[in-house]
Amino acid sequence: MVNLVLGRVAATLLVLVALAAPARAEDASRIQEEVWVLPLPLPMFAYLVRPVGDGPFPLVIMNHGVSLNPTDRSFFPLVEFRDAAKWFAKRGYLVVAPVGTGYGAAAIDMTERALFGPFFSKVGKCINPNFHDAGRAVAQVDLWIIDYMAAEKRIIPKDVIVVGQSAGGWASIALSSVNPPQVKAIITFAAGRGGRVGGKPNNNCAPDKLVEATADFGRTSRVPMLWIYIENDTFFGPDLSKRMYQAFTAAGGRAEYHLMPPFGNEGHFFIGSPDAIPLWSPLVTKFLDAQK
Repeated sequence: MVNLVLGRVAATLLVLVALAAPARAEDASRIQEEVWVLPLPLPMFAYLVRPVGDGPFPLVIMNHGVSLNPTDRSFFPLVEFRDAAKWFAKRGYLVVAPVGTGYGAAAIDMTERALFGPFFSKVGKCINPNFHDAGRAVAQVDLWIIDYMAAEKRIIPKDVIVVGQSAGGWASIALSSVNPPQVKAIITFAAGRGGRVGGKPNNNCAPDKLVEATADFGRTSRVPMLWIYIENDTFFGPDLSKRMYQAFTAAGGRAEYHLMPPFGNEGHFFIGSPDAIPLWSPLVTKFLDAQK
């Protein structure tokens, strides 16, 4: 029954997209934007942008960050990295940017009424945070998306790139530790968990444990990775990100690390700005060209 309802919602959304498509199809960029309902074990909305045509296309999955505040999650945008996603689509990729469960209308967390939303990315208390499972949970969603899009014959199954920002980047590092054969490269922006505890800049939740967890993922990770951090990131600053990188590669993980100059007032949201594309795109292009 759930899949039937989701199918009807998806069909309605795709009809709305089709009505708007001709104007986009005439654009010189030749890409098409859509909104899908993904009938995964945990159903979720996703922004999808792709070249015009039937495909199949190489796939890019873009993982967004996390807010631990239910009110903030309730106002989470449907599309967080639209300009970055369109950059990939213009280069021939089908881009899927899922909106995690527990966001938007599903951001319910009223303990006094025993109401809890389907949000599965908490790390627990900083005394003993569970960074591992918080990353693995979103990594599992990525695997579901790959399987679903392959079954729909929309993608080239062994030509998948995963991109993640902040907690989404941390999930991408977690994904690398299981070396899915479909994923040929991973790119992270400002990856980590437990940043700005209590809203305070450069106040991290158990940074030593985050470094340890990064090393744990590095012990089995063999997927080529590009890690991009920004000097004025007050969630995961240069000292911490360098420690994470050193721990990951010392354990056996494969990664390139780049620290970008300060960007705007807060470097953590670097990938979300269209003005940042000329800064990160040469690094990403060079990295992806090396994976061909």
